[in-house]
Amino acid sequence: MTLIYRWLLAACLALTLTLGAGGAYAQDGSLDYTAWNKLADSAEQVIDEGDETNEQFETLRSEIAGWRDSFLQAQSTNATRLRTLQSQIDALGPAPEEGATEAEGIATRRAELTAEIQRLEAPVRSAEEAYTRADGLIREIDEIIRARQTTALLEQRPSPLYPANWRDAAVELVASGQSIWAEFEKNIGSETKFSVLKSNLPVILLLLGIAGLLVVRGPVWIRKLVDWLRVRTRRGTGVWSFVVSLGGFVLPLIGLILLTVALTLSNVLGENGSVLLEQLPNWGGTLLWIRWLADQTFNRSDDVATLPLPLARRREARFYANMLAILLVLRSIGETFSSTFNYSETTSIVLDFPVLVLCALMLWRLGHILGQLSPETATDGTLLEGSQFRLRMTRIIGRGAMVAAIVGPIMSAIGYDGVGQALVYPAVRTLSLLALILVLQRFINDLYELFTGKSAQDADSLVPVLAGLMLLLATIPLLALVWGARVADLTEIWARFREGFSFGETRISPTDFLTFLLVFAVGYAVTRLVQAGLRSSILPKTRIDQGGQTAIVSGLGYVGIFAAALVAITAAGLDLSSLALVASALSVGIGFGLQNIVSNFVAGIILLIERPISEGDWIETGGTQGIVKSISVRSTRIETFDRTDLIVPNSDFVSGRVTNFTRSNVLGRVVVPVGVAYGSDTRKVEDILRRIVREHDMVLLNPEPMITFEEFGADSLNFFIRAVIRDVGSKLVVTSDFHHEIARRFAEEGIEIPFAQRDVWLRNPEVLFPDRGKPEAETPPPADPDSAEKPANQVAAKREERQQARDSGVMPAGRDGDDGGGSGDGGDGDGR
Repeated sequence: MTLIYRWLLAACLALTLTLGAGGAYAQDGSLDYTAWNKLADSAEQVIDEGDETNEQFETLRSEIAGWRDSFLQAQSTNATRLRTLQSQIDALGPAPEEGATEAEGIATRRAELTAEIQRLEAPVRSAEEAYTRADGLIREIDEIIRARQTTALLEQRPSPLYPANWRDAAVELVASGQSIWAEFEKNIGSETKFSVLKSNLPVILLLLGIAGLLVVRGPVWIRKLVDWLRVRTRRGTGVWSFVVSLGGFVLPLIGLILLTVALTLSNVLGENGSVLLEQLPNWGGTLLWIRWLADQTFNRSDDVATLPLPLARRREARFYANMLAILLVLRSIGETFSSTFNYSETTSIVLDFPVLVLCALMLWRLGHILGQLSPETATDGTLLEGSQFRLRMTRIIGRGAMVAAIVGPIMSAIGYDGVGQALVYPAVRTLSLLALILVLQRFINDLYELFTGKSAQDADSLVPVLAGLMLLLATIPLLALVWGARVADLTEIWARFREGFSFGETRISPTDFLTFLLVFAVGYAVTRLVQAGLRSSILPKTRIDQGGQTAIVSGLGYVGIFAAALVAITAAGLDLSSLALVASALSVGIGFGLQNIVSNFVAGIILLIERPISEGDWIETGGTQGIVKSISVRSTRIETFDRTDLIVPNSDFVSGRVTNFTRSNVLGRVVVPVGVAYGSDTRKVEDILRRIVREHDMVLLNPEPMITFEEFGADSLNFFIRAVIRDVGSKLVVTSDFHHEIARRFAEEGIEIPFAQRDVWLRNPEVLFPDRGKPEAETPPPADPDSAEKPANQVAAKREERQQARDSGVMPAGRDGDDGGGSGDGGDGDGR
């Protein structure tokens, strides 16, 4: 709860600094530099003395920051008028060189304009000087406060382990209790107080009854309502359960407020008791808030828990979180007692040390649980399922919490209590803040599921991811406050952001940037809207072909985006003349480095204007054929017949050779070679082919198909079919139909389609038959009288086998000869 109050305080201060700058102006609308100089002189004196407290320095800084914002706004005074006057001077031409004369009228006018510029620039120069002084004073104040914070953090204080300090702390604590009890007894014994209590008793009892009912039964009612919603609702269950679960925090908190009001009406507590009673809603709110946050983060149900921990680990983590809530409340009670009864520094340290140690122990246990979280130990059905990055970040945060839990108590024990408190308690708040982010992220996912009907994980949508990123960015200021940043540090960052940065003579502020984005977005949207209107409504009703329509739409897109950028720059008030020198210096390097990109861009414009190719055309470039799918600024995408995308730079189409099969029409010619055997009737073959071609429905009869007898080939008489078809895209289909029909008709007419035949002659066949060259004497005598006839019978059998192989097509046809063969025309003469 304290963290929320600090954040609200930061927002209020930022709003005050934004809106409070008007007090710097006088009644006539001009800046009151007299009041400013008085404040600046006083601030310089205070800074030199350095006796003010940090709170007083913060107040002084806020006032100076308001003046600084006014001076920053005043620097843009008369900016438009000054630009106009400068343009008028430029229109008069360049000033004459030294010693040269100028026409009297022009010289007079130039002097008048120059004097007017100097007059209008005077308040701007004064605002710039005052802004510089205010900014310097703020920097000095920040340095003083940071130095004091560093000194307080590293200051060595009494050790809480020293036994002598325990007795003093016990004495002061007992005295505080006795003081509160004494005040209570005094009020009870007073007749006036008792009469007031008696008169307010009915209201007090009513408030106490309602408070007890809300505190005791409120969480039970909310839990039952959440369970009922989970059973009865199917869509949006997470959203309704989240909203209703907030009642478990709100209802008991209302009960605590009513309890505080009832005890206040009783008028039995004294002054010190009333101070403690005022903090009761804060303490109870802290307990309820952390309890609700722990229940949402470590819930028993996997559908609600935001961390994928086993059930036993979630139960343990929930216990440690609730213990941390109790310990934080005890620390707040100790701080309240210390400020109310003015405890000494030693007593405050001694009272806080046990709470610090117990907080560190609970923090270490939570860090240990988070540090062991991994995909292997994660449960199913939770928000972080499958998110390696989140699991890794959770482990890192857990280990960091363990380090803070160890170092913090050690530093406090040796006397550096400021370091110990600056480690443990911010670590606890950081864990609670990150848990809140996870809970809100899950709520956003539930909202997405409620409105779309799909879970964020199944839909794989970018919306929940961007929402989570925005949550993280919004958490950064809170984390800065948790770890010791001042509210003034955040407002200073915001002031620097609003101030912008100077680029040459132009100051670019976030407002200018947002204006540029807004105007450009509007221009871009209008361009796309006009393109869509032309593409769907106007261009289809014209006689422009599809390629021309695409070229018009694309060209309009380029012009529209360029015009939107120019209008946005002008609307934002950006002066790009200062970029001329930089652009000229970089143009050479950019020219060499981006020459291919520029070449492709220009080639793309040429393609859109000349339109040698258009979307849907069948083209061939670089030996690859395909259909043009899109022509972009730099390249053209071609879809090949293998269904793959080929990205071709536009310059290749302008400087290279491209075949466009469908540029003017889709007509195309089919050329089919046909070979017949020697001895076939060539006129009959020509007549059959002509009838086959003319009968196909894709073939055009004008121009007439041609059947030509081209040549006497080595193995066949070669004919060619040349015919123009309606759609060149059906070229392969038509060719296949021709082949099927030719094979069928030739078979019916007895026309042979030959295949290549070759004779193989061996020059030295004795290599294959080494035994044939030996003398007959060495040949063993035949075993029987019929053995003399076997060699001749074997040769005849082999010849018959070869002839059968030739007839069946297994072996090429050749001249019959003896088995040894001989030299012939087919020999290669190399002895093989």
